Amino acid sequence: MFHEAAFYSSEDELLNIAVPFLEASLETGAPSMVVLNERDSELIRSVIPDTSQLSFLRDPYLRPASVIKSVQQVLTGQMFDGTEQIRILGEVPHPGMGMPWEWWARYEATINHAFDQSPLWVLCLYDLRITSGDVLNDVTQTHPYLMTADGRRTVNNRYLCPEVFLTRARPTYPDPLEAASPLVDLVDPMPLAARQAVREAGASTRLPVADVEGLVIAVCEALTNSICHGRPPVQLRLWANPDRVVVTVTDRGGGPADPFAGLLPAATGPPGGLGLWLAHQLCSLVTLDKTKDTFTVRLVAGQPASCHPDVRVA
Repeated sequence: MFHEAAFYSSEDELLNIAVPFLEASLETGAPSMVVLNERDSELIRSVIPDTSQLSFLRDPYLRPASVIKSVQQVLTGQMFDGTEQIRILGEVPHPGMGMPWEWWARYEATINHAFDQSPLWVLCLYDLRITSGDVLNDVTQTHPYLMTADGRRTVNNRYLCPEVFLTRARPTYPDPLEAASPLVDLVDPMPLAARQAVREAGASTRLPVADVEGLVIAVCEALTNSICHGRPPVQLRLWANPDRVVVTVTDRGGGPADPFAGLLPAATGPPGGLGLWLAHQLCSLVTLDKTKDTFTVRLVAGQPASCHPDVRVA
């Protein structure tokens, strides 16, 4: 795998980075996917005469674990057909785009492990006009290679291997709803009580039933993990407004030992990895927060809040 990040501050700089990358794939016949907003996709179409061999995907960056799963499926099919390289040009969600960053930071680190031996070349674009400093710091620690605005590629000496990045202490960014008293606060609840609480809260929102039921399943998975593998007491708290439901499940354990828990299914290794992986497929945001004394899984259904500080919007 070749995983690099590129930073730009104008349309011209974007084109200086993206066009050569895509033209090289067209010359070699490598399958290529473009994962950008419609404006930037149209900009690329305007300067590349024939984009028929490029796949322009709309809004596939919804859940990191789902993206990894989808890319693995594409890789399997392409490699079966004898493809020697697959290229992806994309822009990962972050607060400058109105999306939370926490699980996307973990995604950027995890794909270095998940696709380590694959013929994948991923170029991640970040617009300096809207990307916060703390996001840029994470980006420089999760990409082995960096590209400058004039197209020069360098080895990144700030890169950290995924296991190191994912096990370092990170700031915690609670949802703004958590500033108020929770609507539900249960200690050592059974899964049945958790399911009932989430369904009742979901019924008071505008969320689709499928989103609420997905959260019900995810909360039960997180709760079961805490009961079976964490340390008591286990506390479940819930907040809601018309557009989202936020649930935290906290125990006094250290959380899963697997640094990739949630983003990759745990076929082997510590128990609980499959439940967290399922939760990552069902929720609009899942974060794993560790402190010295607690481990908290935060699960959100509906539109998650972008809680990062230092967000600069152009």
